[in-house]
Order: sequence, then C-alpha cells, then structure tokens
Amino acid sequence: MTIRLHKEPESICILRLSAIGDVCHTLPVVRTIQTHWPRAKITWVIGKVESLLVGDIPEIDFVVLDKRRGTAGYLDVRRALKGREFDLLLHMHRSLRANITSLMIKSDTRVGFDRHRSRDLQWMFVNQYIDPRDRQHVMDGLFGFAESLGIEKRILRWGIPIPDADFEFANAQRDANRELLIINPCTSEKRGRKLAHRNWRADRYAAVADYAAERWNMQVIFTGSPAQHEVDFSNEIRIHAAQKHDYFAGRTSLKQLLALIAQASAVISPDSGPVHMSAATNTPCIGLYASTDPNRAGPCFSVKYLINKYPEALMADKGLGPDQAPWGTRVHGSAAMDLINITDVVEKLDMIMRIDELGDTTVV
Repeated sequence: MTIRLHKEPESICILRLSAIGDVCHTLPVVRTIQTHWPRAKITWVIGKVESLLVGDIPEIDFVVLDKRRGTAGYLDVRRALKGREFDLLLHMHRSLRANITSLMIKSDTRVGFDRHRSRDLQWMFVNQYIDPRDRQHVMDGLFGFAESLGIEKRILRWGIPIPDADFEFANAQRDANRELLIINPCTSEKRGRKLAHRNWRADRYAAVADYAAERWNMQVIFTGSPAQHEVDFSNEIRIHAAQKHDYFAGRTSLKQLLALIAQASAVISPDSGPVHMSAATNTPCIGLYASTDPNRAGPCFSVKYLINKYPEALMADKGLGPDQAPWGTRVHGSAAMDLINITDVVEKLDMIMRIDELGDTTVV
C-alpha cells in the first residue's frame, strides 16, 4: 500500500523509543528517507538511553522520553512538541508506551504497522498502514515504512558520530600491537526479568577468549552494562579464564562502547544491542543464536559468521521447525544456548582472522 500524501512532506516525525538494537535497525530507514526527501525536517521521538547513542546526529532533531520519570516524562515530550504539527508521523514502535507517546504528536497522516503485526492496539493510534508481510527481519519490517512512501532504494548508512573523547578513551584501553576482540556476553534485562536463557556459559566464553589470545594474539575486552547480573557474570568469566583479559562491564558509555567496537576486528555476542552496533561500524560479528531466531533479529552484515542453533533448540523445546512456529517464538531455558559449542565459535573466529604471508593478523 502506498501512503497517500497531498504533497512532499516538509516535516516528518519518527516514533521509535527503544531498544538499542531496534534503534540501530531504524537509523538506515531514516537515512533512506532523508536521502529521498533532503528538504524534509526529521524529528525522532526516542528513549533516553537510546538517545545517548544516536542523539547527537546533527541532521535529526531528537525529542527524548525518559520512561523513568513516569507521567512527567510524557509531559516533557508534550512540552517539547507543543505548537508543532507534522506532515507525517511514522509510528514504528508497537508498544503501549509508544502509543501513549503518539498522543503527544500532532499529525493528520499517521502510519503504523498493518493490523496483523500491530501490537498493544497500535492500529487504534494510526490511520494508515504499511503492507502486511510475513516472517521478515526486524530491519526489513521497518523498511516497510519507507516502501509505503514509494521509496524503494535502501541507503544502508548509519553515520553515528563518535566524539574525539570517546575515541581517545578507546585508544587508551587498546594494546596497539594486538588485534582487538570485543565479547559482549550478556543480553539485557527486560521488564525486570533476567534473560539468562539467552546467554552462553561463562566457562565457554572464557575458553574462546583464551583461544583468541593464544592462537591469534588478540586483546580481548569483555563489555556489558552496569546491571549487577552482568558485572557478576563478567567476574565469573574471569574465574574460568586462564589468560588475562580486560573486563569493562559497567565501565563504558554507549559511545565509548561504539568506539571500541569500531576499532575491533570482531565482536562476539548473543542477541543484544552490540550485535547491531557492530553493523553500524561494519565490524564482523559472531552472533550466538539459539533462543531467538536470527532470521528475525540477527546481525545484518555478518550472516556468514552467524551461529544458528535456533532450529535444533526449537525442535527440542516445542517439537516444531522454524517454519511451523509462530514468527518470533523464543526458546527458554539454558539448554538452548548449550547447543552452541566452543568449536562453533572458534571456527567462526578463524574465518574472520587469517595469517597472511608475512604472518600478520588481518581481517578477512
């Protein structure tokens, strides 16, 4: 379905609050729209944490919702948008919080997901819909908004600024004589629940890190959020590791993490924000997927490095193949991630790293 527009829009509001990975998926869609309509002013209503990663992009006006402020956070958004009306609202976030936020945005043309993919009654807060699609990657689904506007050519560009101070921080942590491997071992918490079933085991992370240091002479940095379970998990990895590695859980900002990822030869992570931050910096990523389907949420440009045990995990847990289960079905329980072996990961690392004729370590 092509969205009916009376004229080329001069002002467009993007509504996508969270999370880090989804914001990374949304940004190329915004870049695509910017390229197609360079005179249009883009405003993006975004979550506070996510704004710390992308909120300094100069070509976009960001309005921040701080969900921790409760009702006051919504009032902040209303004040920031007071007196403003947009030619077009792209409601790209299916959640109750986003629906409430959309009430603060004035626009006659309000575009959301089709009724089949609508969640939390999003269809009630929009008046036009993108075409229905089945079993799409998250980014492909978001590009449906651009396609509904008649924009077919995709611009896969992120252009997230990294301030000099954050590059300096990254450089200060680097061993300039060694290639860098970033391992982000944990997924985030969601609504107060620890998603430990999406994490690999600490001893296996330690074994891979030791292999990278011994086989490829790599510096290994473990990253993570300040959440106590992530700090504790990093400490558990440290106990199992035979080699000395660097542990930065809770010690980096999002921009500092992005600077480290940009300088890395590879990233290893389960389904989490850094997987998609690696796409934004064109850094090879070994994604560890068993609990979630990488065809829906895997790394965009690192498919050949992907470890996909989701079909086996889904069959063992529910007796279904990926084509039989509802799209987005997750497998709970640590047994799923246990299907990923150490050998699986080091083989992918060997694909990324190779020895050239002079014996130097290079990126494939």
